[in-house]
Amino acid sequence: MTPMRDAIAAAELASGGARGPKRRHRVIVASFLALVVAPVVLVAAYLYLVAADQYASSVGFTVRSEERSSASELLGGLSMLTNTATSDSDVLYEFITSQTLVERIDAKLNLVEKFSKPEFDPVFAYNPNGTIEDLLKYWERVVKPSYASGTGLIELEVRAFTPEDAQAITVAILEESSRMINALGAVAREDATRYAREELDVALARLKSAREALMLFRAKTRIVDPVADIQGQMGLLSSLETQLAQAHIELNLMRQSYVREDPRMPQAERRIDVIEKLIEQERAKFGMGGNAQDGATSQAYPALLGEFERLTVDVEYASKAYLAAMAAMDVANAEALRQSRYLETYTEPTMPASALYPERITLLLLAA
Repeated sequence: MTPMRDAIAAAELASGGARGPKRRHRVIVASFLALVVAPVVLVAAYLYLVAADQYASSVGFTVRSEERSSASELLGGLSMLTNTATSDSDVLYEFITSQTLVERIDAKLNLVEKFSKPEFDPVFAYNPNGTIEDLLKYWERVVKPSYASGTGLIELEVRAFTPEDAQAITVAILEESSRMINALGAVAREDATRYAREELDVALARLKSAREALMLFRAKTRIVDPVADIQGQMGLLSSLETQLAQAHIELNLMRQSYVREDPRMPQAERRIDVIEKLIEQERAKFGMGGNAQDGATSQAYPALLGEFERLTVDVEYASKAYLAAMAAMDVANAEALRQSRYLETYTEPTMPASALYPERITLLLLAA
C-alpha cells in the first residue's frame, strides 16, 4: 500500500503545481486590463466622446518705436538713434499674462461664458464658479505667448471652443496691448515735457532775480552804466588836466613878463587852484586819492565797477540759461509730437477653420 499512496501524493502535488502558473497569468492579465487598458479606454472615451473641440487663433506683432531728430539737432550733431522696442516688448509680454488684461477682456467679452461653453467637460472647460485667480490660471492654459528677446517679435496663440471666440479674444488682446503701449508713450512724453517745463520755470525765476538785483544797484547808485559813466568821468578828468597845464603855462609866461600890479596873475593862480581841486575830486571818485564823497557816488569807482560787472555776468548767465531752457522746452514739445510708439502686426488675427485641440492622440499616448 505504501507505493500506492506515494503515487497518489505525487499526482496531487503535480496537479497543484500546474494550477499555480495559470493563476499568476490570470492575475497579470487582470492587472494589465485594470491598470492599463481600462484607464486608456476611459481616457479615449473622454477625449473622443466628452472633450469639446478647441480652435486656435494666432497673431504676430511687435512694438515699433520711432524717434526722429529735429533739424537743429541734425545740424548740431546732437542726433541720437535709440531703440526701445526690445524693452517695450518685454513689458508687453508680461502684460499679456497679467491679471489686469484678463479683467479688462473679461469685462469686454465675458470670458467666463466663453471658456465654460461645453455643458460637461470638467477637464478642458472652465468652472464658471471660479475666482479671478482661477480664471487667470485657465487663461495661462489657453493663451500661449512666445517671445524672441533678440528680435522683439511676439507670437500669440489663443484657444477657445468656437472659431469666432478664439478670434475675438485675439483681437481684444491686440487692442488692449496697443492701448497699453500708447499709454507708455504718453507717460514718457509727459515726463519729458514736464521736466523741460520745470527747468524753464527755474531759469525764468533766476533771470528775474538777476535783473531785479541789477535794477536795485542802478537805483541805489543812480548810475545806469558805470562803464559809460567812467568813460565820461575820464574825459572830464583829461579835460581838467589839459586846462591845468594851459593855466600853468599862462602863469609862467606872466611871471617871465612880470609887470607890477598885473591883475591877471592872482586870477590865474585862483584858476589853477580851482582846477587842481576839481582834479582831486574827480580822482577821489576813482579811488586814486582823496577822501570819499558823500552821496550815491561816494564809493570808489573800482568797487562800483566790480559790483556792476558781477551783476551783469549774473544777468547774462541767467539769460543764456533761460534761452537754453526755452530751446529745451521747444525740443521736448516737438519730440512729444514726433515720437511714435505703436504696435505693428505682421500676422493678422486668424480665423481657425478646424479644431487643433485637444491633441487627442498625443494625450492618449501619454496616458498609455
